[in-house]
Amino acid sequence: MSNQLRSLPSVDEVAARLAGRYPHRLIVAEARRVIAKLREDIRAGREADPAAVGRLVEAALDHLRTPSLRAVINATGVVLHTNLGRAPLAAFEPIPGYSNLEYDIAAGRRGKRDSHVAALLERLLDRPAIVVNNNAAAVYLTLNELAAGGEVIISRGELIEIGDGFRIPDIMARSGAVLREVGATNRTRIEDYREAINERTRLILRVHPSNFHLSGFTGKPALKELAALAAIHRIPLYEDLGSGCLVDLSAHGIREPLAAESLAAGVNVVSFSGDKLLGGPQAGVIAGDATLVARIRRNPMFRALRVDKLIYQALETTLRAILFEEYDAIPALRMLAATPESLLERAERMLSRIGIGELVAGQSVAGGGSTPDQTLPTWLIVIAGDAVGMERKLRRGSPPVIARIADDRLAIDLRTVPPEQEDALAAALQALS
Repeated sequence: MSNQLRSLPSVDEVAARLAGRYPHRLIVAEARRVIAKLREDIRAGREADPAAVGRLVEAALDHLRTPSLRAVINATGVVLHTNLGRAPLAAFEPIPGYSNLEYDIAAGRRGKRDSHVAALLERLLDRPAIVVNNNAAAVYLTLNELAAGGEVIISRGELIEIGDGFRIPDIMARSGAVLREVGATNRTRIEDYREAINERTRLILRVHPSNFHLSGFTGKPALKELAALAAIHRIPLYEDLGSGCLVDLSAHGIREPLAAESLAAGVNVVSFSGDKLLGGPQAGVIAGDATLVARIRRNPMFRALRVDKLIYQALETTLRAILFEEYDAIPALRMLAATPESLLERAERMLSRIGIGELVAGQSVAGGGSTPDQTLPTWLIVIAGDAVGMERKLRRGSPPVIARIADDRLAIDLRTVPPEQEDALAAALQALS
């Protein structure tokens, strides 16, 4: 043990060996970490190689130099994959250097960053709209501005939990609003809302169940019925739509309420995500009555929850494509619209290239907190063998390929693989044989 400890190089020796290749402070810090770990291993009787210090330090520093956030190939068939950034972004070139983020070029004075998407959203929704950093922020901000200190009426069946353990009641409590539950888990009637209204009521909240499905003996008032009740009592009706669909996808098997339809039905304010069925970057959109939206925008927390220039640029790109019905330019919408016939043709070509596997009819899903009870027919390339081992090899490749395991076999769904990634995917699959 003592011989091994004495054979460990000093920090200065390692630093001298790697000088000029990395910043000195990084070399020193990593060398200390590696040497301390080897000392611990030696004293504990674990296998350790003192001669490997330099190599270990160099490998660690190279790893630090490699970007953590990188492109992957999503072969799972989950279009809005939460772990893979939800909606794949439409192509846009980030503006280098300065931009007119908050500068009105025509007027020659300060402008508002909202302006880059405000007109597009208003044309799409026929209502004013603002943007914050995600829909949870949109819910919080709306409740804080319109209902802090008062009661918000919500059906028990809509007290949902969204991603990462965030729950509607918790967000409501932080906003300063008081929860007023009505109805039962499975059925809520218009009378339940009517009887709950009192002098402390500030808002009626409707939450669309975009990440779960309730079936069986269920019921809830029609949106127009709820809007009429809210109008009679001069109480705003707010609908949290969750996934945020701006394009009718019913022809492709996706049934999700459209934000414009909710507003047309009498909802005063809606909010939804930007990175789900809208097909854009992470953002939360708040739209509706001009007076209410203006109030929400003046809330001091709006500045804390605002989005940056990259988000605005990505969102503007997506919204403009939707407005001009250039849906193929939006990857998520293109993937959702892919037909089983087109996917079969692509899968057959891929199968002939890789020389392994077989074609099996399967199902894709929208994913990402949307349409939980709806699937899309697809074709899978299924490969028998050590599914766990193959999945690991693909995942650790360059680029990483994220596949799924179904019935103890590796499954590849080309719905979520853009054509420009097919060559890289084929090479990765060929390497499995």
